[in-house]
Amino acid sequence: KLHAVGGVCVTASHNPAPWNALKLFNRTGEFIGPTEFRRFDRILTKGRFDLKSAATLGRISTQTGWIEEHIKLVLAAPGISRQAIRNRRFKVVVDAINGAGSSALPELLQRLGVEVIRINCAGDGKFVHEPEPIPTNLRQLGQAVKKHRADLGLACDPDADRLALVDENGRAIGEELTLAIAIMPVLRQKTGATVFNLSTSRVTADVARSLGSKVFLSKVGEANVVRMIRQKRAVIGGEGNGGVIYPACHAGRDSLVAAALVLTALCQRRLSLAQMVETLPVYHAIKTKAALTPRFAKQLQGFGLEAAKLLGRVKVNRQDGLRFDFERGWLQIRTSNTEPIYRLIVETDDKRLTQQLVRQVSGYFK
Repeated sequence: KLHAVGGVCVTASHNPAPWNALKLFNRTGEFIGPTEFRRFDRILTKGRFDLKSAATLGRISTQTGWIEEHIKLVLAAPGISRQAIRNRRFKVVVDAINGAGSSALPELLQRLGVEVIRINCAGDGKFVHEPEPIPTNLRQLGQAVKKHRADLGLACDPDADRLALVDENGRAIGEELTLAIAIMPVLRQKTGATVFNLSTSRVTADVARSLGSKVFLSKVGEANVVRMIRQKRAVIGGEGNGGVIYPACHAGRDSLVAAALVLTALCQRRLSLAQMVETLPVYHAIKTKAALTPRFAKQLQGFGLEAAKLLGRVKVNRQDGLRFDFERGWLQIRTSNTEPIYRLIVETDDKRLTQQLVRQVSGYFK
């Protein structure tokens, strides 16, 4: 909107309070991709900069009102049933962990006629619990939902790009289901392609396909998902960590967009959140990690044969580590971009099978 050449967001996302970082945007408002980052990194590594005088650098200006602008953008997005949400008269508890969503998310909900109960919405950056919006960190929200007899609870991470849900019984339903529910109203309004990363639960792909969508899987990372959304002209996409990307609004993960779409889905289906979860396919996933060993690269090369023994007929995807899809589920092994570890995700339709495969695969890489 300002025709800027780029942007910087100061955030460490869901990481603990001692950490901070910079997220870099290009002129289109999207996170810079690997190619752009390598160019940027080369400049930093060389340490030689063309210095400019203060007179030629431009000017610094402080602008306000951008939360209101963003709320207007979300409210105007196609597929969001504003009147239906108002008519439903939801009562919602919001836990913004005192982060960037502390005023924005409650204000959006109030504009939709929602009765909002705020916890941890001071906006002072003081985390009262671990900031990642996963079930183990949402106990306070669950208790508040039950105490206030709310319809549901919404939790975002510190920079408000991920959304997790707590049902009317105070149960955190798992961040994977946010995306599965959020895509429903978009695909009901307009059938089109969807893009999810390779670590996203199969339940989301199942929901998308049931609504006539062709599903594409990208490498992990928001920039990778956005790039494929552009390439495939997808109508919606995201990541299974609660990150919803709705390009009709903007090309980035957004908890406000996710919240509006989830409430729309509940209105369209005339269900509570717990009832909505009951309609979804059931899978059992385990996510684990382990330290890399000197033998890991060689072991990974030979794992294809081992996977065939364990899983039977498989479809292999090598975009991001190794992912094997088989009749009853899938598993993925990928190295971390930030730590000397590998991550293993196993998801199947049977809890015992998932546990068994985690033991077998972990044993192979010891």
